[in-house]
Amino acid sequence: MTEPLKTGVIGVGYLGKFHAEKYAALEGSELVGVADINPHRVQEVARALNTRAFTDYRELLPLVQAVSVAATTTQHHPVVRECLAQGVHVLVEKPLAVTVVEADELVQLARQQGCFLMVGHLERFNSAMEELKSRVVRPGFIESHRLAFYKERGTDVDVVLDLMIHDLDHVLNLTASPVKEIRAAGVSVLTDRVDLANVRLEMESGCIANLTASRMSFKSMRKFRLFQQDAYMAVDFEARELTLAYRKEGSLGPLPGVALETKRFSQEDVLFKEIAAFVQAVREGREPPITGEAGRAAMALALEINAAMVKARG
Repeated sequence: MTEPLKTGVIGVGYLGKFHAEKYAALEGSELVGVADINPHRVQEVARALNTRAFTDYRELLPLVQAVSVAATTTQHHPVVRECLAQGVHVLVEKPLAVTVVEADELVQLARQQGCFLMVGHLERFNSAMEELKSRVVRPGFIESHRLAFYKERGTDVDVVLDLMIHDLDHVLNLTASPVKEIRAAGVSVLTDRVDLANVRLEMESGCIANLTASRMSFKSMRKFRLFQQDAYMAVDFEARELTLAYRKEGSLGPLPGVALETKRFSQEDVLFKEIAAFVQAVREGREPPITGEAGRAAMALALEINAAMVKARG
């Protein structure tokens, strides 16, 4: 494909506006229009990016080949379904849908229509995580802490679907193993949904994952640690650092025979990398990096964890 891909964004709230900016700036993409039910917001974004505004996203669909869907989570299923039915490729923000039945319908419809469906698990494109994945052999233990300040945005779902789902995607992607057992606990603090959660996952591969997520923290933290035979790896997403410790004969660091290494990565636009990967996949006619099936798996695991928390509370 030599012509630019005709693209659009549905839902231009906080995150959708950034999506629109990336499509407008990306070589190989022509931002045809943006859609949102808020007429003032959509006009504002459209004017800033010199594109067309639509208050009914269905009027945008005949004009585009691919879209980002950044509407509220409850609208993901009906909006993505309509896009796919019209033969439009979709990048949808996580979580893919609200229920597994909805997610399965979208995955199946994409296959039937010959459309690409990609789910926006943004942190897969973080350079530190990409480097970590390249060194993973067989994880034995994973630990993550994802702590955030309270923000009203995102509280239409619980903290597992809002925040922890990033780490669930990492665990499934890095272990390539089904989950054998779930133990989970969570509490509600400022919303009527779970705001703080901890889960212990035992994978069929034998790997154990202990994950904590909170949107009630007084400090922000996004850290991910992985242990495997002869190696320890830790990503600090906020500091953009990867710390490595691994057996190396002759190393004379704090631990004899263990090499320590810290890799620092420059500031990067991870959302731009994600959207560029989506556009490139569509233009080249190949499956995008994070398929609908992968998004469905992370979402389904999040819902299983929620069910386990309800059961634990009796």
